[in-house]
Amino acid sequence: MALASFKTPDRIAAILKQLASVVIGKPVPIKLALTCLLARGHLLIEDLPGVGKSTLAQALAVTLGLPFSRVQFTSDLLPADVLGVSIYDNTKREFFFHPGPVFSSVLLADEINRAPPKTQSALLEAMEERQVSIDGKTYPLPSPFFVIATQNPVEQQGVYPLPESQIDRFLMALELGFPDGKAERELLMGGDARAKLAQLPTLADQGTLLGWQEDVGHIHVASAILDYVQALLAATRGVSQANGDHGALALRGLSPRAGLMLLLAARAHAFLSGRDFVIPEDVQTVFPSVAGHRLTGSAHSGQSEALHLLRQVRVG
Repeated sequence: MALASFKTPDRIAAILKQLASVVIGKPVPIKLALTCLLARGHLLIEDLPGVGKSTLAQALAVTLGLPFSRVQFTSDLLPADVLGVSIYDNTKREFFFHPGPVFSSVLLADEINRAPPKTQSALLEAMEERQVSIDGKTYPLPSPFFVIATQNPVEQQGVYPLPESQIDRFLMALELGFPDGKAERELLMGGDARAKLAQLPTLADQGTLLGWQEDVGHIHVASAILDYVQALLAATRGVSQANGDHGALALRGLSPRAGLMLLLAARAHAFLSGRDFVIPEDVQTVFPSVAGHRLTGSAHSGQSEALHLLRQVRVG
């Protein structure tokens, strides 16, 4: 069926179904990953090797028709290996820029915390400004531009913790976790999921995604939802809205910018759910993934803290 014949809800349902056929048993992380992309954010997946992090990134790129690059971050990786390098041409007597793998719509930064801080920071400008500056020249990145970084648990050997400035560049942080028994059985019977990637049909394109990202920005947010978001932000700072006193929670607290990102993620989730307005459940669904890594620096411990805060703050 031609792409043009799809209505938006049908296309989104088809996309989610196809992704779920490759990354089995993870419908919630799949929807959150797509939410992150439509919100123009970047995604950090923190988990053990072998649970499907790289497969999810490749399945997204193939399904959405986006150019894909993968960089294996290692201790000897240099910034130029990611961004690109200017090489002198003796014949023309001038330097020519050779783009690195960052010049792709979907960049998989695999095991990002195995690279030293200097290489990690090479992605900061690219993720924030959607551009790369080399030798005094600025080169725009493709649009859309989506970084999916995978991170090993900090207790593993040979890892460098991501600095707060780098962590904040990721709109969301997720864990995939182990599949349940039924999903694992389906995985074992189906064989290598990556072998299916080459056979996946393309269900969208860059123009469609840019249009959806534009639509997300127009999703309505009512005043009551803004009150709820402000209450959540105050809770992360250990402040009681009733009396302004500081509570006992020892949290870093979310910045106003994080609040804006939370709203954008909630808008994207509402869009994927077929609505043109945000409801409290949109905020509650995305809050742990948006707030967790900003609160503690870890997707695992941070999401637990975020869920605790959600239980404390009432809607309305």
